[in-house]
Amino acid sequence: MRLKSALVTALTAGLLFAGLTVPAQAATTYTTDLRSAVRALPVAAENNVGYDRNRYFGQWIDQNRDCQNTRHEVLIQESRVTPKFTSTKLCSVATGKWITTFDNKTHTSATTVQIDHMVPVHEAWGSGARNWTQARRVAFYNDLGYAGSLNAQTSALNSSKQASGPEQWMPPANQCSYIAQWTVVKARWGMTVDKSEKAALIKWADKCAAVKLTITKV
Repeated sequence: MRLKSALVTALTAGLLFAGLTVPAQAATTYTTDLRSAVRALPVAAENNVGYDRNRYFGQWIDQNRDCQNTRHEVLIQESRVTPKFTSTKLCSVATGKWITTFDNKTHTSATTVQIDHMVPVHEAWGSGARNWTQARRVAFYNDLGYAGSLNAQTSALNSSKQASGPEQWMPPANQCSYIAQWTVVKARWGMTVDKSEKAALIKWADKCAAVKLTITKV
């Protein structure tokens, strides 16, 4: 079970993405504090020219070929009870127990939650992913190597977030954990932040506890 918090650490980065590999030797792990991590993020204007989610990032994939795609892997890992499936093939999760961090609500049906990309795909594209290889973009879309990258969230809140960053949208609960996880994902994938985004991150980080973060770059 994955517990979500500002102290959640990055796991191993040598993951197989259905034949798309992020080399383990490329990973660098370091520990820093939230305020320093925010200030270290490089600033660049966001460039969203040419964005096409399906074309450049694809869909959920079955990374370990066990018939459970990334969405269902997240649901399994985050459920507080043993999940039940829609069939005996154990491919699709039907029920479980999820406490969504945007609002601290409890859900028992998989249909009431969506899997949120902490850093939205559109945001990632404009923050550097437009220059990545296709394999790296698919790896980002299906990142199970850091527990804060993908999380089950209340569908309505995930829809209200859409492609917004912390300068435009904040969850009603656990804002400091949200800022920490956003920062880790940006640093993990070597993404940039624009000026208004960085100002918002600094403002929040300075109000939050000076927590330590472990970041594994891929």
